[in-house]
Amino acid sequence: MRVTVDGMVVSLADDGASLLDAVRAAGVELPTLCHDDRMSPAGSCRICLVRSGGTVVAACVTPAVDGAVVEVATEDVATLRRESLELIVSALPPSALDGAEDGTTELARVCDSLGIPPETARGRGGRGRDDSHPYVHLDRDLCIACGRCVRMCAEVQGTFALTLVGRGSDTVVAPGTGGSWAESDCVSCGGCVDTCPTGALTEPGLPIGGAKPIATRTRTTCGYCGVGCSLEVLTRDGEVAAVLPDRDGPLNRGHACVKGRFAHGFLHSPERLTRPLLRRGGRLEPVSWAEALDHVARGLRDAIAAGGPDAVAAISSARATNEENYLIQKFMRVAIGTNNVDNCSRLCHAPSAAGLTAAFGLSGGTDSFDDVEKADCLLVVGANPVEAHPVVGARLLQRVLRGSRLIVADPRSVGLARHADVHLRPRPGTNVALFHGLAHVLLTEDLVDAEFLRHRADGLAELTALLADYPPERVAAVTGVPVGELVAAARLYGRAEQPAIVYGLGVTEHLHGTDGVRALANLAILRGAVGTDHGFGVNPLRGQNNVQGASDMGALPDLLPGYGKVIDPAARVRAETVWGVPVPDRPGLRIPEMFAAAREGTLRALWVIGEDVCTTDPDATRVAEALEACPLVVCNELFLSETAQRADVVLPVASWLEKDGTFVNFDRRFQRVRPALDPPGQARTDFAAVHALAAVLGVDLGCRTPAAALAECGRLAPIFGGLSHERLDREGAIPWPCQDPGHPGEAKLYRKRFATPDGLAHLSACPYLPPGETPDDDYPLILVTGRRWAHYNSGSMTRRTGNIRLDPVDRLDLHPADAARHGLHDGDPVTVESRHGRAALTARVSDEMAPGQVFCAFHFPSSGVNTLTSDRADTVTSCPEYKVTAVRLRPLA
Repeated sequence: MRVTVDGMVVSLADDGASLLDAVRAAGVELPTLCHDDRMSPAGSCRICLVRSGGTVVAACVTPAVDGAVVEVATEDVATLRRESLELIVSALPPSALDGAEDGTTELARVCDSLGIPPETARGRGGRGRDDSHPYVHLDRDLCIACGRCVRMCAEVQGTFALTLVGRGSDTVVAPGTGGSWAESDCVSCGGCVDTCPTGALTEPGLPIGGAKPIATRTRTTCGYCGVGCSLEVLTRDGEVAAVLPDRDGPLNRGHACVKGRFAHGFLHSPERLTRPLLRRGGRLEPVSWAEALDHVARGLRDAIAAGGPDAVAAISSARATNEENYLIQKFMRVAIGTNNVDNCSRLCHAPSAAGLTAAFGLSGGTDSFDDVEKADCLLVVGANPVEAHPVVGARLLQRVLRGSRLIVADPRSVGLARHADVHLRPRPGTNVALFHGLAHVLLTEDLVDAEFLRHRADGLAELTALLADYPPERVAAVTGVPVGELVAAARLYGRAEQPAIVYGLGVTEHLHGTDGVRALANLAILRGAVGTDHGFGVNPLRGQNNVQGASDMGALPDLLPGYGKVIDPAARVRAETVWGVPVPDRPGLRIPEMFAAAREGTLRALWVIGEDVCTTDPDATRVAEALEACPLVVCNELFLSETAQRADVVLPVASWLEKDGTFVNFDRRFQRVRPALDPPGQARTDFAAVHALAAVLGVDLGCRTPAAALAECGRLAPIFGGLSHERLDREGAIPWPCQDPGHPGEAKLYRKRFATPDGLAHLSACPYLPPGETPDDDYPLILVTGRRWAHYNSGSMTRRTGNIRLDPVDRLDLHPADAARHGLHDGDPVTVESRHGRAALTARVSDEMAPGQVFCAFHFPSSGVNTLTSDRADTVTSCPEYKVTAVRLRPLA
């Protein structure tokens, strides 16, 4: 389209463009108040009036048409804009334009641009405030009922928690449930605050109305979940004033969640560790770094002298940067001489790495989320992204609301399940049977891509023979999913033009989790929906900020950086060429094996970096026994966690807001992490701590800076060869594989061939096998554990912020029938017992649960949730079976 704006002709490619788009394309300034580019236009404020076709119209809601002539600068239209603004401002109290000269609100800036003086605001106010919420405060007197916050909540976040109430000039935003903001459905994403043009909605710390200005803005990547939101950290006087979502964030696009946006108060918690601690006489006492490191070095030498290098092990951290993980695994292999290094992906997505590698050749998701979001059918399995990955959950929901079909496979009716076309609710532990049932329907109804299967896959004959034993009737008996729902889901996925699979820990954290990943991958292979233009593959949602990167960097007992196998001579030669020392050729201990070796007395030194294993690992009682038995336990931590309390040396380290480096998010994008603050007291980054210990041991690890560490990793691992801090600073997020500095990275994998040795995708004929535990008369219920929206993992950070006001207790969700049978009501204390331990929780009665199943999170260590879980683990990767534990309930007197 060609549109003329004040005599200038502009071209618009988008058929859905508005006159406002045309005006902006012409570089003409046109103020708005009710408009935000992230949302649909409303046209309510009338500040963007223009003349087109002889009529005065609101530019934001008027479609542009080819040949349109738009007048912006004419005096009569400018007067109308000014009068519209004066009418709005006149109803506001004088405080609405306090500090207007600083332009601290959008309203103040628009008033300044149109010459509206502060004295225009002469309303009386008196409508009151709502300061009940820890992060979102409402001043009703400043609300102009523009509706931006309501549309933000609905169209971007997808929570629909806000509405406009009242009539005429008394209209004001309010929680849709009535009552206070804190008691509403608000999930505290902060989007309403970001979009509010007047300061009616604010957050503590942000300057409004002449407050002290922000000194520094630092762009970094969120250190909570694996979405990888880009954030802007605002600091003042050495403290974080606010954290805002980056409008240009490649994945979050100006959106965030309660954790990344608001949960930074832990930084200055009085419980923050600021000095090293050394155990003396049974007590941890502050010491210098020199004394702490000397003690650790002596302990490591003693362990090696007594049992060789394999008497030492390290648990690296998914919370640490790529560069720190790279340095840690290098320390273990170069300074100690062992492959005994692992990270917490062992507890969550190790089956993803094993299953995806076996099926396709690489351990990451097959497609970028930007592509996944284009799918016309989404199969979301064992994941609740609305709570665990809120920005992804919001984007998926918006896709569904715009017409994409949705299949959810999850035992609970939560999050996206409420919007599903088909919600499959399998019994926990029956995933493989469910996926085989779907595959059976795809084959029998010829909903497969025969050409793809002929030329780009193998294993079809074996899978076809296996699937004969999984007709819908048998699968329904095993899983509890009705035949009709199973067939309907298979047809939706099978008939879609561009289907996508997104899955979470509900697939992996099982006795047969790797089989689950492979059986799920079968569906994409059968449809030819991976590595082609006919779909968007199979994509895991990673739980922690850098769980993908920790594994990418080689913090694994059997894999080197870039996933070279330690048993592969060629992979070892590449590492030895870069490092200059031999690399052990035998895989090291996995995390569960480390604990077993400690209890047996063969592991004599364990370095735990940023993981509270006594809280988050399964069968926690036995984990504690392992730490007690190990002669030397070193812990890098922010706080004196349950694990740190059992350590011999505790090293105070930096948080994600105090580090320099990179993270890799769930769809394989490398992104920069930049320090907004200095670590408190004597705390150091994990990168500096590893270098310091190596120096005491007399070992030079090289790569003095994080940038140098990533560069060295690229020399060792070709799939990262094109990545550098300099390039990421210049270009932003880049996915791996990226082998050349001039290559953009491969967002979509396998377009030409799969990364398997034969270049084919491999179907898996793995039979369904039952879970490790089943309910019986003594333990009649199945417990599933997972995450909730307000907290993160063990809660060490989020419980030290205002999030604790939003979610103050650990709850056990149970079906009303189970609650009635046990005499429980909402809020009652309840004891949960398994064959392994006991936990104290608070009952929450909900029809989200199926009868016979209960759910809880693990965010409150004092509850003891992971004393309940067993040591049963995936037979391939040792990932714990967190999703199936037989339990019983006992009401507390």
